[in-house]
Amino acid sequence: MFDIGFSEMLLIAVVALVVIGPERLPKVARTMGHMFARLQRYVNDVKADINREMELDELRKFKSEFENAAQSVESTFRAEVAGAESQINSIAGELTTAAEAPLAQSGESTLAAPETSVAEPVQADLFVPGSNADHPVAGSEPPATPVKSKTAA
Repeated sequence: MFDIGFSEMLLIAVVALVVIGPERLPKVARTMGHMFARLQRYVNDVKADINREMELDELRKFKSEFENAAQSVESTFRAEVAGAESQINSIAGELTTAAEAPLAQSGESTLAAPETSVAEPVQADLFVPGSNADHPVAGSEPPATPVKSKTAA
């Protein structure tokens, strides 16, 4: 961190022993160790905060890029839908014009109501193969018929 070699550290220890004295040197060394540990924790906390801020900035940038991409996709989709709707409307207009042209030539109005007739209700007889004429409904069983034996002949 400070490029202090072993010889410099030994010189600092000898000066501290002379200045502080041998009785107070352990207490001062312990206090210096606690202060150094606090300084390291503080530096690590600052580094962690800076890293978190950098990650948040990256996430914000990614979020804005994602939102821009989503808006681009949405606008493209809306444009395609609008184009498809206009094509469908033009085809519907052409079909309407094509359908009205023969009617206009024959003199009929396109708004004329179609003729309606009331039909008589028709009763349908259901025929089921293998069924009896007495039971025309599907799924019904035919009546049992007696079986003739050949021995009576």
